[in-house]
Amino acid sequence: MSNLKNQGIDYNLFTGILNDLPEAPKTVINTINQYSFCIAEEDAKFKQALLESEVLLPDGEGIVLAERLLTGKKIKKISGTDLHLHLLSTLSKKKGRCFYLGSSPSTLQKIKLKLAQEYPDVEAGFYSPPFKLKFTEEDNQEMINAINSFKPDVLFIGLTAPKQEKWSHEHKMAIDAKIICAIGAVFDFYAGTVKRPGKVWVDLRLEWFGRFLSEPKRMWRRYFYFGPIYLYLIVKKKLNFNIEDAESQILVTHLKERKAS
Repeated sequence: MSNLKNQGIDYNLFTGILNDLPEAPKTVINTINQYSFCIAEEDAKFKQALLESEVLLPDGEGIVLAERLLTGKKIKKISGTDLHLHLLSTLSKKKGRCFYLGSSPSTLQKIKLKLAQEYPDVEAGFYSPPFKLKFTEEDNQEMINAINSFKPDVLFIGLTAPKQEKWSHEHKMAIDAKIICAIGAVFDFYAGTVKRPGKVWVDLRLEWFGRFLSEPKRMWRRYFYFGPIYLYLIVKKKLNFNIEDAESQILVTHLKERKAS
């Protein structure tokens, strides 16, 4: 883990490799990008869910660049897709179980068919919750019951941010799964209902632009409205750090002068 509190973007980012994910009785894994960073600044419950993740992956070039700017550290983007495929591969080796919570029945059916071809040794369960802004207590209990009756090693949640992160944070202790991952759009990427930008875009660190080109009406606000806001927030942090460093240096110099006299 890289502790960026009071140094970087105020979150503990996982900066290792996926093979080194920490082992714990229960691990919540979330991702953060420039959009979720901005939303969390206005949504205290969402920010708390991100802060209290056991693992928080830097899933965005904006986060990688901010870390470089604020701390000088070079880290690599780790996407939700990377995490999903890594965990499926791990489960396949030990014939484990996973559960998909979210999305539509048709998307889950596509995931089921693809898993049968690519990971036949992984046993998977599925539940499509009702599409609504806020779940009732009955909805929540039905979702938890569906998960717990299956007893997965890994729970994948695709309810879109920030809903999925807040839901897993609120119900973590009631969920019978070792690893809980909020991976949002990965459900659609894996099912093929939404095409993920190709390797060229990823290698050029322009995956965000590829997503915008494929879904401009839905994605423009995320990148071209929240993008400048994110840049402003990061530059503001950088300037504040510089001011604090200057003030600290002045204080140190003053103390040295007093000691010398």
